[in-house]
Amino acid sequence: MKNFIYLLLVCAFVASCNTRRTAVPNKTKNEQVANEKLSDTVTISNDDLEYEIIIIEPGFNFWLASQARPEGFYSQQYLETRNYQYVIEWNQRVNQPSRFNSNLYELQIDYQSHIDYGYEVNYKLYNYFIYFQRTYKQRLGPYNPRI
Repeated sequence: MKNFIYLLLVCAFVASCNTRRTAVPNKTKNEQVANEKLSDTVTISNDDLEYEIIIIEPGFNFWLASQARPEGFYSQQYLETRNYQYVIEWNQRVNQPSRFNSNLYELQIDYQSHIDYGYEVNYKLYNYFIYFQRTYKQRLGPYNPRI
């Protein structure tokens, strides 16, 4: 019974902390850029294949919007080839935490070459690899990470 009352109090506290939502007017271009810089999470999903990639990286959204090549610049085949090479190297580094910084390489990426993930996923994954290499001064392949 004590646990039930405690749980009820916690739920009441959480409910009372909820703030009222109000309509937000349209933001200026500078405010939008500032918000993109602060946003840390990028979610890439494809409902047809039922998968999702979540990138939690400070500054990636801003970098993607401001410095990356626009969508359509690279062909999907180019992006798939580079992503596959980067994923192989990434996963090898995840499996060697004594050799590579385990804070940078935390989780493996399940990227399979025979699955068509679509252009958007390949585009954002490729750009994340470029962003990661340039930001943390890493090199995931024989190519210099260029935009």
